[in-house]
Amino acid sequence: MEELMELRQLLEAGHLPEAMLLLDEMDEMAKDDKINKIESYLRILLLHLIKQQAEKRTTRSWNLSIRNATRDVLRSWKRRKAGGYYLSEDELREAIAEVFMDALGAAAEEVFSGTYSEKQLAALVTPQLIQAEALRRLLQPDAADNDLDADFLRWLK
Repeated sequence: MEELMELRQLLEAGHLPEAMLLLDEMDEMAKDDKINKIESYLRILLLHLIKQQAEKRTTRSWNLSIRNATRDVLRSWKRRKAGGYYLSEDELREAIAEVFMDALGAAAEEVFSGTYSEKQLAALVTPQLIQAEALRRLLQPDAADNDLDADFLRWLK
């Protein structure tokens, strides 16, 4: 809120270059917030994909969490008014790789009732496959096995 007041003051005083710099800074802050939100949803998506692969099973709850996290990433990733996306496909791939270890740590607490350490759990799963599956779900959300309803997919477009 302080930034908006400062922007108003700069504009009213006719300090356009300073106002533009502040506007760029505010835009960058908003983008960072959006990316943090996307990464938070990616952690949840990866956590449940890790649990599925490690335990070689799934539950209705895990499937629902995967579906909801996928929807949340898709919703947050898309720039509704400006068009396009907050992250390129390569940046999305990087974000998935960056948050994977956080998700693995969280999964270690839950998989097999927490009997494996993060390192032990890492040996039980194939990170590349899990990350590829997360990316596939995000880039091909209309795939039949992704369980996203048609109305939601139409809303995204």
